[in-house]
This record gives sequence, structure tokens and C-alpha cells, in this order.
Amino acid sequence: MTAIDVRRFESAEELDNALVERLRRALTDPAAARSAVMLSGGHTPLPAYRALAQQRPRPAAGLHLLYSDDRYVPADSTSSNYFQSRALINALALPEQAVLRVRTELPLAEATSDFEQRLGAMLAGGVRITLGLLGLGTDGHTASLFTPAHLEQARGHLALAVQRPDGLQGVSVTPQLLSQVAEPLFLVAGADKHAVIEQFVRPDSNLTARRAVAGCARVELWVAP
Repeated sequence: MTAIDVRRFESAEELDNALVERLRRALTDPAAARSAVMLSGGHTPLPAYRALAQQRPRPAAGLHLLYSDDRYVPADSTSSNYFQSRALINALALPEQAVLRVRTELPLAEATSDFEQRLGAMLAGGVRITLGLLGLGTDGHTASLFTPAHLEQARGHLALAVQRPDGLQGVSVTPQLLSQVAEPLFLVAGADKHAVIEQFVRPDSNLTARRAVAGCARVELWVAP
């Protein structure tokens, strides 16, 4: 059974500051050579991405970045998780091949296959995903895994194309990929998330997000007002 460690913050600013430090360590620790960090979308991590970018951290040797998911929109769209994190990417100055984004310039099926192949090659090459950021929607989703059907379709895959409830298409990592993350970290902020947090931490939770990390021994849940 997946253990859940809950950390509650007094304010969103306090969570931001803690996340900046957590990300900085994961991205720069010399002992984490040939490691990867998974970034999530949503509004909650953006202040930390921007604050860390201003520090211009020096990345660990062989660092990779990947994304929990992205909408199937142009890479310069404000709806793109990749676009929203560009300041941090630019500050890290990683080589293009070290940033595993969803190549939305390709047809959706090809973009999904390409993302999955590159994730597989990264893992096969011995790169370890040390930290993985995730969100938790009020409907119980995480990444772009919204429904039990998505979990079923994801079996045997590292990436999945999905139809999102907002009418957009998207590409998401899968429970199989999430099981490879050493430290999965859910970031949850806002009064509207109280009910879903209560459901998530229950031992018998059947939320899609909870089922998505069933292969993880332990996850962290950071909560702010």
C-alpha cells in the first residue's frame, strides 16, 4: 500500500519557498548525476519555477527534465506546460535532447509515440527520476489521467494520448512511468481542494490520482490554503 506523507503550509508563499529549495537540490545536487526531474503543469508550481530561474542554478551533470503531461497545443501557447516553464529551462541551459517535452508540432499519435520512446530510452540508459511533481484536480485527476478508462488504456505504456474534459487533447505519463519516480510530490493549493484531499489520503481511496500512484511505495502531499 502506498504511504502518504502530508505536509501542510500556512500560506502559498511558504509552499513556494519550500518548493524552490526542493527543486534546487534535485536539479543541482552533484550526487544526482544522470538523474531526471519531472515537472508538472497548473498554476501551483509556477511561482517556484520563476523564482528558481532567477537564481540561475547550475544543473547536475547529465540532468534531464520531463513533463507529467501537456496539452496538445503549440509549444508557444500559454496553455502549454512546456511554455510556462521556459524561464527555468532557459536558466538551466540544458541541451535540447535533455528536455523531454511533448513535441506537439507532430500529429498527436506520433507525438505520443515519440514521447514514450524517449522516456523509455532515458530509463533504459540508466537515468533515474529522482523527483516528480504532480497536481491534484478537484475531480481527482493527476497529470492528464482523468478517468478509470485512462488508467486502463495506459497499461503497458509510458505515455498516453487522452481527450481532456476541457475539450483539448493531451499527452500524459502513465502509472507505469510514475512507478519509476523515486520521490513523487503532489502540490495542492486552494480551499476548493479540501474535499479531494480528504478523499486522496483515505486508505480505501479510489480516486484516479491515487490509483495512478499505486505502484509507488511512498508519495508526498504538500498542501497550502
